[in-house]
Amino acid sequence: MPTSTTTVTYTSPPEQKTWQNHLVLDAFYGPLSTVPRRTPMRELISTVLSHRTTHADEELAYNRMLEAFGDWAGVLAAPTAELAHAIRTTRWPDTQAPRIQEILRRIQAEQGDFTLDFLADWPVEKGMEWLTAMPGIGWKTASLVLLFNFQKPVLPVDTHVHRVAQRVGMIGPKVSVEKAHKLLLDQLPKDPVVLLNFHKHNYWLGQHICFFTKPDCARCPLKSFCNYYLEHFGPATAEALAATPHQWGGEKLH
Repeated sequence: MPTSTTTVTYTSPPEQKTWQNHLVLDAFYGPLSTVPRRTPMRELISTVLSHRTTHADEELAYNRMLEAFGDWAGVLAAPTAELAHAIRTTRWPDTQAPRIQEILRRIQAEQGDFTLDFLADWPVEKGMEWLTAMPGIGWKTASLVLLFNFQKPVLPVDTHVHRVAQRVGMIGPKVSVEKAHKLLLDQLPKDPVVLLNFHKHNYWLGQHICFFTKPDCARCPLKSFCNYYLEHFGPATAEALAATPHQWGGEKLH
């Protein structure tokens, strides 16, 4: 990996841009620990609820679900229509409700309880295969659970991370989200701390600065080596770089 003193430019190789991205955003947002933010079961179900849904609406749906049905056994036993009503702030409640119940059904049937703790002892490949075999769980959701809760060396790539990676030039413009998981992972150390920080920091950048439309490039700390910035504004000037914030000072992050 390049060192912090390596000069990274618009024409630098993707792996150098990826590492420089990590170094810059680690300083911009501040390093995160790997202490899990949620229990494994909550991480899994909340991530399912979060698809195309805001964080606030995801949290509201999760809380309403547990308030209505008490625990995972109650959620599984609930009439599906009532569960869909409880999670109505999500994007597709009528689709997500039966998916959540099927996920819970499989976990209970195979493990005898509503727990994912066994994944701590499983190799990454086995855990990924087991999780992605369930309805509505793809690479992103499975990677989030394995990285956030069990510190496995995987890299979740959502639409925000994917967009930033393409614009900066860490991956090619035609690389899919699915392929980006492995391409970006191969460019980073297999260190859960680095991988978690890379994911969260690029997720936040995509949420609050590198928007899908009208990205706020003036505030972006990556402009000195970002292909998108070069294409739209030319090489970053000394004035533009001097005006760039060195630390995040915006909305609360989650």
